[in-house]
Amino acid sequence: MDLLKERIMKDGTALSDTVLKVDEFLNHQIDPELMVEIGKEFKRRFSNKKIDKILTLESSGIAPSVMAGLEFGVPVVFARKRKSLTLDDGLLTADVYSYTKQETNNIAVAEKFITPGDNILIIDDFLANGEAANALIHIVKKAQANVSGIGIVIEKSFQKGGRELRDNGYHVESLARIESLSEGSIKFLDEVTN
Repeated sequence: MDLLKERIMKDGTALSDTVLKVDEFLNHQIDPELMVEIGKEFKRRFSNKKIDKILTLESSGIAPSVMAGLEFGVPVVFARKRKSLTLDDGLLTADVYSYTKQETNNIAVAEKFITPGDNILIIDDFLANGEAANALIHIVKKAQANVSGIGIVIEKSFQKGGRELRDNGYHVESLARIESLSEGSIKFLDEVTN
């Protein structure tokens, strides 16, 4: 997605060989116009799939997921990272390790929001080692629902997550695939298709 790549080049910062900072438009401040285009692109890439709901992880996955939800005309469910007084029973849970925060979170979704047989599109902001995507897959499987696809805004292709998900048979679509972040330079994978 050229618009996203241009924005990454303009406002993204390679903080190290493995960390890309995109808080200008995705992870802290959100560019609504870019999110609309991201939602349209996810709809285009998964238009041949049956999607009943979109599942994401709070908080950076919510904006692109809501825009995709508008395009598909389906609800968006997000897994919570912190316990809530209103989220206390009937939970689907999984553990997810955050490389950037260096911590493990127990994430939870109320089981009433993902029911057996639902066709779920998982969307997240980043894909690196696949920890978040695998935790969301685990929740979908616990609910006896189906993973229709996995949509990623930015994939760090030099890390194992995308390769492993594809090798396991998941349909993964990443809107921007980073080949490397070495020496403070952002280089995209030249692939046309995933």
